[in-house]
Amino acid sequence: MTGSFSPRDEPAHPRGESGLVRLRLDVSYDGTGFSGWARQPGRRTVQGLLEEALAKQPPGAAVPHSVVVAGRTDAGVHATGQVVHVDVVPFDGPDPSARLAVDEHGIPELTRMCHRWNRYLPGDVRVLGARVAPPGFDARFSAVRRHYRYRVSDAPWGVDPLRRHDTLPWGRPLSVDAMNDASGALLGLRDFAAFCKQREGSTTIRELQCFRWRRLDEHLIEAEVSADAFCHSMVRSLVGALLLVGDGRRATGWPAEVLSSRVRDSAVAPAHGLTLVGVDYPPDEELAARAEQTRNVRQAGEVS
Repeated sequence: MTGSFSPRDEPAHPRGESGLVRLRLDVSYDGTGFSGWARQPGRRTVQGLLEEALAKQPPGAAVPHSVVVAGRTDAGVHATGQVVHVDVVPFDGPDPSARLAVDEHGIPELTRMCHRWNRYLPGDVRVLGARVAPPGFDARFSAVRRHYRYRVSDAPWGVDPLRRHDTLPWGRPLSVDAMNDASGALLGLRDFAAFCKQREGSTTIRELQCFRWRRLDEHLIEAEVSADAFCHSMVRSLVGALLLVGDGRRATGWPAEVLSSRVRDSAVAPAHGLTLVGVDYPPDEELAARAEQTRNVRQAGEVS
């Protein structure tokens, strides 16, 4: 039995009203072979493959009805901590031979379901876990913070071959101190128009909560970037600007000047060095209120 998907963002109704139950899925993928997260006709996407795997349920099992992601990623971007929610119809039929073990929600045992989904999925995308979501949970609108990392190698010979899909080679020595001095001036609630691809009807105001660099070994450098939300290409644009500071081609004050100008004037770092590593949510009792607040703001055109 297969499910039909529709891009719905509203919370699942309690059992007894619509019969839907919401699941939270934690997902990881290597973005190298994907045309991004979002389903596109004729393209290999993470959403497309995940929805196909979720729909391949045996008779009597839960049927997916929607997939909503915490943060859409571009082509080539990876994820180790992506979060998805899916609304399912529990099986309540009378034939025991047609059903898996179910819990109190009528959901087939989720560990077995994860194993099945991962058998259908290719090796570059995995469902790491699944659980019944708390009331009011929305993978996208309940989120309060997203965390990314960007990895760069400034080795003169490039990148370790085993890291070539998630690390950018940079042919010049980089100063972590200079990059941290420059990135610290960008923190806070600001208009990041200079570091975003503009979308009609949406704002570029974001709260950048963390932007720091550290050297993991002699040549490998990692940026940690966190915000309440990110607009299109924001992380890669920030990284691109800071790399120019790190190798000495721009002064430490230059990124802040670009930010103030609100005019795009920086290189966009390649996608393959970027990984979504985590999404933060409020306590369970605040999930519904957070989702409603975020949804209202976005409908008003204040957040993209």
